[in-house]
Amino acid sequence: MKKILITGVNSYVGNSFAEWIKDYPNDYSVDKISVRGDDWKEADFSVYDTVLHVAGIAHRKETNKNKNIYYRVNRDLTYKIAEKAKNEGVKQFIFLSTMSVYGLNTGVIDENTPLKPNNSYGESKLQAEKLLQGLDDSFFKITIIRPPMIYGKGCKGNYRRLKYLALKTPVFPNIKNKRSMIYIDNLSIFIKKIIDNFNNGVYRPQNKEYVNTSDMVQKIANIHGKKIKFIKIFNPLINNFNLRILNKVFGNLVYEKDEQKNADCDNFIDFNLSIKLTEE
Repeated sequence: MKKILITGVNSYVGNSFAEWIKDYPNDYSVDKISVRGDDWKEADFSVYDTVLHVAGIAHRKETNKNKNIYYRVNRDLTYKIAEKAKNEGVKQFIFLSTMSVYGLNTGVIDENTPLKPNNSYGESKLQAEKLLQGLDDSFFKITIIRPPMIYGKGCKGNYRRLKYLALKTPVFPNIKNKRSMIYIDNLSIFIKKIIDNFNNGVYRPQNKEYVNTSDMVQKIANIHGKKIKFIKIFNPLINNFNLRILNKVFGNLVYEKDEQKNADCDNFIDFNLSIKLTEE
């Protein structure tokens, strides 16, 4: 049986993985620990094979006053926890990073894409990655996961906003874009695979299919019996104005599929079913 410690008790990804992995009660033992305050420093990490570090700061508006907290939590705390894990004999440390380390609102990302974050969230995660990679060796595996937008039942962030629009707006732009996204259970499947194989390195998991924003909104609306008219009248405005908020919703931003570490899994849930499971 593999013993897993999840650091962060309020994480959507951590709690979702802990619930999902219960389907394998004879193979995995999972504990969660809060890393707020200093009590975690007294915990015994030596009994665990893998630490899944999902605690972090995200989904809040950045200001000059709060930017330091990103570095204190996403970088400094991450490194301290990883150091403790290594010193106490843990074999693997999995760090949930972000697509934001690339700093792109549009484009195609592959293993050669420069790392140029454009906010404190992305920069703090990237700095944490660099520190962690210095701890990697044959006895202590560092695994970095840079997921795109994560969605699923109970998730926060952009999916919740799209759902709100799907249920409230009578019209929506008909844009043919492509976005890399990952359904939460697919991310759990991938994390399990990483743990099973004791993999290290940098990974960019995503659904098998790219997602079209208009298609996602339509599928959400259909499940709830809501009718939306999709129109192209706004397309010139969306396509010709390089506005960050528009690019974040309607721009093309994908991970390259034809790369070894793109990390597709054969048993990933397909997009249509994932929306149905999210909205049930």
